[in-house]
Amino acid sequence: MGNAAAKEVKEIELPAAVTVRDLAQMMKASPIDVIKVLMSNGIMANINQQIDFDTAAIVCAEMGFEARPVAPPEEEKQEAAGEMPAWRQFAQGEDPSRLKVRPPVVTVMGHVDHGKTSLLDAIRKADVAGGEVGGITQHIGAYQVVHSGRRITFLDTPGHEAFTAMRARGAQATDIVVLVVAADDGIMPQTREAIAHARAAHVPIIVALNKIDKANANPDMVMQQLADAGLVPDDWGGDTMVVPVSAKQKKGIEDLLEAILLTADASEVIKANPEGHTGGTVVESELDKSKGPVATLLVQNGTLRVGDVVVVGNTWGKLRGMFDDRGKPIKQAGPSTPVSVMGLAAVPLAGDLFTVEIGERAARAMAATHREDAAQALVTHRAAPMTLDELYARYKAGQAKELALIIKADVQGSLEPIVDSLSKLSTAELKVNILHQATGTISESDVTLAAASGAIIIGFSVDADGAARKRAEAEGVDIRTYQIIYKLIDDVEKALSGMLEPKYEDVVVGKAEVRQVFRISRVGMIAGCQVLEGEMRRNAKARVLRGAGLVFEGSISSLKRHTEDVKEVRQGYECGVGVEGYNEFQAGDIIEALVQQRVS
Repeated sequence: MGNAAAKEVKEIELPAAVTVRDLAQMMKASPIDVIKVLMSNGIMANINQQIDFDTAAIVCAEMGFEARPVAPPEEEKQEAAGEMPAWRQFAQGEDPSRLKVRPPVVTVMGHVDHGKTSLLDAIRKADVAGGEVGGITQHIGAYQVVHSGRRITFLDTPGHEAFTAMRARGAQATDIVVLVVAADDGIMPQTREAIAHARAAHVPIIVALNKIDKANANPDMVMQQLADAGLVPDDWGGDTMVVPVSAKQKKGIEDLLEAILLTADASEVIKANPEGHTGGTVVESELDKSKGPVATLLVQNGTLRVGDVVVVGNTWGKLRGMFDDRGKPIKQAGPSTPVSVMGLAAVPLAGDLFTVEIGERAARAMAATHREDAAQALVTHRAAPMTLDELYARYKAGQAKELALIIKADVQGSLEPIVDSLSKLSTAELKVNILHQATGTISESDVTLAAASGAIIIGFSVDADGAARKRAEAEGVDIRTYQIIYKLIDDVEKALSGMLEPKYEDVVVGKAEVRQVFRISRVGMIAGCQVLEGEMRRNAKARVLRGAGLVFEGSISSLKRHTEDVKEVRQGYECGVGVEGYNEFQAGDIIEALVQQRVS
């Protein structure tokens, strides 16, 4: 009987942390039952609260399930994101027995005033490798320090926008993100953005709690804010390492470097083959007046040597010189080593991938192929994120397993119920993954994150700024704005069930300037116009503009060419326009004709 009972126990795979709601869904049980089991074990948790694997395993055991961790977590996360880090691309074909541990590559992010630059400077000056304190002679966008005899590479990028822009170009050079949070200020909107960008890339986060030397520092407050943002500190039983530091007083720097090495060791995947095929990522580039095109390359597999022929994005070159982060000429560079190189035919883009090829002819041909592919990608928008309209079709084809969303709302009171309602729409087959949620206008940073992550941006009672609109159009990012919550929820729900109604919007098809105004008995005021652009159409919607302001919206009730009624009048011709319900035309007014068109 005992063996029969054991066979009835069902296995369930659990991540390192899971919400009470998700755990209940996995077991096809009521969240109330899960909460009751937690309470019986002395744990008070609400339906949206995250619990760790050990706690979830206890709940599973009491409800007839045997929990086991998802394995391997790194690979599953990468597949779910639909992307592969650059280092994994280069090491993919290598013999696993030849892979060796390489230095971790770290990017520092955080709010603008929380001390990112000061912390990087403190780390740089704390490095006493070879007695070269303060010996850096040039800025190459990346550098290495030595701690406990091991190297760590830091990417000196401007922030999360540059980090995600590189992801959008197909490169993911970062192994670990250090999130700088000021102990006297706490989590700010830009901090939340940085967390969202790091999470979207599935990169481990270490928190550097900076400015602990200040009299008004409040570490406990920041710890609570981090926990609320999903980064539960390890001191509180979570899995996020929080290291108190003072960049100003150079305190805690050694502890932070130690935390980076511990995180790297825990990942067990930061490896490369120094003898394998050489490749990596462009960190930054410029056109130097005396040296020509100069680029900083981060080697991610193999060993780069002076004289190698490389293909870098759409260009190529034979390396005439290599310099390390201290300006010292070097002959070769192994995995995770940043080097400044000369000899390229043109300036590559940050985020471009490079590989070493055999022979200049092959390199030139490959660079030409890359240029053709890039041109074709611009035409076809191959990598454009999905729209709500096409989501279900891609899901049916097995190409999509989740709907990634970025939510922006006018106030926090609107944001919380929207996020809560959307989270409830997840199903076992198709998950709603909210990458980022915040209040305020839809920004260019939001669009960059959406482009890199295949996400859709949803705004409630907010609009996108001009730069964001232009970027969204160039990247093919779908931005949807709403004024009614139930309409927003309804659209996402329909997308998940494959029933989304087509989206239409008003498009300006013609623009005319009022030259004279006439009164016609039994008709009213008619505007004598010159058509400036497109064509004016009878029965189209109309907008009357005066200066920069909108004075009236209605529909075109009459359209005449000389004395004849016509359906349309094209650019360059004169016409008489009547707008239903409006008689206050003035010379110089602009009348726009609009029609509804389906948005693809």
